[in-house]
Amino acid sequence: MTLQLLLSLLGFAFVAAITPGPNNIMLMNSGATFGFRASVPHMLGVALGHALMVVLIALGIGELFVRFPTLHSWLTIVAALYLCWLAWKIARSGAPGQSGKAHPFSFLQAAAFQWVNPKAWAMTLSAVTLYGLLGAPVMGATFLMVDLVAVTVWAALGQGLSRWLGTGARLRAFNIVMALLLISSLGLVFLEG
Repeated sequence: MTLQLLLSLLGFAFVAAITPGPNNIMLMNSGATFGFRASVPHMLGVALGHALMVVLIALGIGELFVRFPTLHSWLTIVAALYLCWLAWKIARSGAPGQSGKAHPFSFLQAAAFQWVNPKAWAMTLSAVTLYGLLGAPVMGATFLMVDLVAVTVWAALGQGLSRWLGTGARLRAFNIVMALLLISSLGLVFLEG
């Protein structure tokens, strides 16, 4: 039973992590704009930050939302505003050499982003509800492994696209499309609420 549950968690985690969402959209944009190597801290921040989130929620921090439902509402508003700000930054970004201020997410920025990422919350709460019997360490380790694969794929996809995008109008259009996709991920927030 435990092996079947673990295999089921692996399947769930893989599908949840590899499908488009805020992290993957931003990583593809980072890979296209800054390259794979420069995106590694962002990638590690996503994977480790999400794994820590899974462990903490599985250990019971999610009980705060049950006791204080307004906390969830405020977090939803903060997440939506933050995603809009990120989308605006992505839409306005250009080629790496065009702006001295442009840089990929740092490890800490990416790790902290998990706490306002609606998809990370949906994945985590679903996993803890469905697979909580496996325990927090097993769930955290599973998501860490699967997230590392997913973030690598999306950043590499972005870097692969960078050759086609170049530095002109294609890159600008790509950044606008990525920003719109990031905004569209807010639908998850409002469908859940």
